[in-house]
Amino acid sequence: MSRSRNMIVAAGLVAFASAGLAFPFYMASAKTPVIDPTKPLSPQATFRGPYINTGSRDVGPDHQTYTKKS
Repeated sequence: MSRSRNMIVAAGLVAFASAGLAFPFYMASAKTPVIDPTKPLSPQATFRGPYINTGSRDVGPDHQTYTKKS
């Protein structure tokens, strides 16, 4: 690849990375909320809620007592 082609690719990668890094800040500073609080949640959203952390398994209560660290 020629040097000018490398510069174009590098500029494109920098622009893409900058857009990806700026997107969360843009969404956080948006004035309108992503989910409309005046409308009820969709059935899919209410069903997904309790099961959002499905990777962890409940092994039951922990019967060990722990001392409080001071």
